[in-house]
This record gives sequence, structure tokens and C-alpha cells, in this order.
Amino acid sequence: MTASATGANKQVVTRFAPSPTGFLHIGGARTALFNWLFARHHGGKFLLRIEDTDRARSTEAAVGAIFDGLEWLGLAGDEPAVFQFERTPRHAEVANQLLSAGHAYRCYATPEELAELREQQRAAKLPMRYDGRWRDRDPSEAPEGAPFVIRIKAPRDGETVIEDAVQGRVVVQNAELDDMILLRSDGTPTYMLAVVVDDNDMGVTHVIRGDDHLNNAFRQLSIIKAMGWEEPVYAHIPLIHGSDGAKLSKRHGALGVDAYRDEMGMLPEAVLNYLLRLGWGHGDEEIISIARAIELFDISGVGRSPSRFDIKKLENLNGHYLREADDARLATLVAPRVAERLGKELPENGLALLSEAMASLKPRAKTLNEIAEGAEFLFKNVPLDFDEKASALLDDSARVLLANTADALSPVQSWTVEAIEEIIRRVAEDAGLGLGKVAQPLRAALTGRTVSPGIFDVLFLLGKEESLVRLNDVGHASLG
Repeated sequence: MTASATGANKQVVTRFAPSPTGFLHIGGARTALFNWLFARHHGGKFLLRIEDTDRARSTEAAVGAIFDGLEWLGLAGDEPAVFQFERTPRHAEVANQLLSAGHAYRCYATPEELAELREQQRAAKLPMRYDGRWRDRDPSEAPEGAPFVIRIKAPRDGETVIEDAVQGRVVVQNAELDDMILLRSDGTPTYMLAVVVDDNDMGVTHVIRGDDHLNNAFRQLSIIKAMGWEEPVYAHIPLIHGSDGAKLSKRHGALGVDAYRDEMGMLPEAVLNYLLRLGWGHGDEEIISIARAIELFDISGVGRSPSRFDIKKLENLNGHYLREADDARLATLVAPRVAERLGKELPENGLALLSEAMASLKPRAKTLNEIAEGAEFLFKNVPLDFDEKASALLDDSARVLLANTADALSPVQSWTVEAIEEIIRRVAEDAGLGLGKVAQPLRAALTGRTVSPGIFDVLFLLGKEESLVRLNDVGHASLG
């Protein structure tokens, strides 16, 4: 980007402005991230605005979900959030300033007239837009006390040009712009007016948002120019598509950020890294920390083509961050998931045990849920519930082997991984079996499953007493 585009002569201010009509979806989270990173990279400010003018659909729960999602991702605003609805008087003030200056006018067209106009345009296959019938008429021609809206006097000649930081030079003929409504007949502002006024008053220098807003920018510029305000730098980023190239939907992963955290078991740093690489890149770098992202990020790295969401790539990335994460932190995140799976509270030493087990649990997991599943065996009681594959391994010969293993482990004084390994290898050798032939029935008897951490780690983490209880329950007890 050029020096002017980066705001070299003034502080960069970006904003994220969601509507609180639902959760913070994954596309919105990426928009917030790009705005946050751009501000951080240029030493600027990142602001939040809740666009809650649609009172019927805006909810407190949605506002809470948006703040919660941003907090989890570490994308909180640098100042308290602005609530758009609270600024309604200011929006109306600007509309009336435009009216007084001759840049806007009162339109008394009735709903019936406008419906008839749309029908005529539809029949003639013309673009449906307001025809400016009150643009140059004297308001005295309207019936006394008739309701009216305030419309902008959009430019009719020439063209409007946006040098978009992502899309490049985009030109629209002004004849295509209509005189949009600024203030409704009940005195409430439209979205188009409110956005422009708020961006100006908040000092926003760069409007970074989805390219579905590109057409809005041309209409919003007519307000900015009429008020004599400074134009922001626009950067309209391509939307995210599904892995099949279709518009992103729930089946692709267009869920709320809270679903990635709560239901899918993702870490915030993995989600951030993945979102960063959706539409932005720096060479071949895939694993990019947030500190590195701040250092590298600029709008020039954003492509013009839609990016494709791939849940498998996100899971693989999450697996990397799980392996890098602090064990105590992971234990805290996993503990409630294990408790939920078991339907009971964990014992007092649960967190400590999970933390100790994490080095064995996390290498093969891609999500917190997979770690929780792998950790279940630590907190189960005999008799264990065996899955079908585990049950199939526990035949009579396996039960004899388990009884012999329990007998061999019983005298062990120092319960270390090394001591356990020495005993198990000796049991396998005495039985004339490979280690794997001993490890599999051991795993089934100790965990109820055929997949677990290494068998020596399983025995060590369970402890001597619990290991012998489980082995004897399946071995000696079953043999009668």
C-alpha cells in the first residue's frame, strides 16, 4: 500500500461493526482479525461498534455472544464499544444539516406511489430505483402534515471512483446511484446514514469489510462528500466460500465462534492462525503466531479471490497448537469436557493428573474433545465399559496373560515408566509374544478401548493400585 493508504500522516483507526442479530460467525471473526491486525501493524486503534439500529432483531444475548467471541480470540476493542442506536439524535442532526445545505430533500411519495413505480419499472425491465420525483419540487406542494422521508441528492452526472486497497480501482457511473433515504418518516436514520456518521465521528481512517459492502461504499460516499468529510481508505475483502466453492453455510463450518470453542474444542490461537491464512498470505508460511502476524500483516497481502474454508486444515492446525500448548492450561480446558463425558465431577487430584497425562494425550489429538476422550480412562471405575473392539481382544488366552502381568507387576516397588517397561517386556518374552501382542489386551483391560497413550504411560498414570485393580478385574476375577 502507498503511504497515503496506510495513513502515514495520521493515526490509523479501524473498526469492526457487527449487527447483534446472532452469534459472531466465522466470517465476521476474520473481518475483526484483519481490522485488529492492520491497526496493530500500523500502531493505530481498533474500535468496536454494535450496529443495533434494527431493534426488532437485535438482542442482548447476541451482543454478549459477540463480545464473548472477540474476548476469546483476543480481539477486544481499544476503547469501550459504541452502540449505534444510542447515537440516533446525532444521525438525525446530520440528515437535517444536509437538508439545510441543499444536499438532501423531503420526499412525500406515498408507499402506494412507490409500489406503483416499482411495478412499472419491473414491467419495463428497468433497474428498480427511486425516480427523484420530489427532488426539485417545492415541499409546499405536499398535503399539509403529510409524512415525509429525507433523501440525499445523489450526484447524477459523471462517475464515482474508489481506489480500493484490495479490489483496485472501481468505477460506478453516478446515473446508477439513486437518492437513498437518510431519515425515515418516523425520524429514525437508515443504516447507510448511521454507518457514515459513526465512521466519521469515530475517526475511522480505514474501512476494512466484506466485498458484499462494496456497492454500499459508492452510496455512502455521496453523504461523505456532501458533508465535506475526509474519505476513508476502503478495503473490501472477498467473502469466505465452502470447500466446494459455494457460499459458506453451516454445512461448511459457518458456525458461531463459540461453536469452535465449546463444541469443536479448538484453541483460539489455532482459529486466529487459520482465519489469518483465509485470503491473506506471506510466502509459504503456514504457522504464524499472533506476534508474527502483527509484524507481517498488511492489506497488500489480501487476495481478490474468495478463500475456501476447510475444516480439516483447521483441525490439523489445532493439533499443532495443542502440541505446543502448556500442559496445565490444557488440563484446565479439558477437565470440564472429561467430567461431562463421564457424567460426574473429577476427583480432587483430577487437574494434576490431567496435567501429568497431557504429554501422553496431546501428541495424537487434534481437538480438546479428542484429548478428553483419550483421558476418560484415568477416571473410570471397575468394572469398565469395554467397546466392541476391546471386548474382542479379551479372550481366555488374553485373560491368562493379564493375570500373569498383574502378578509380575505386583512386587514392583518403584512405579516408574522404566520399571513398568522392564516388567512388561519380560512378560512378553516369557509368553513368547511380541510386545504388541501383550500391549493390546493390556490396553483394552486398562482403558476399555483399543486406542490410548503408550501402554507404559497408561500404567504409570493410573498408578500401581488402580492398574492392578483393573488387570485383576479382567484377569484373575474372570478366571475364577
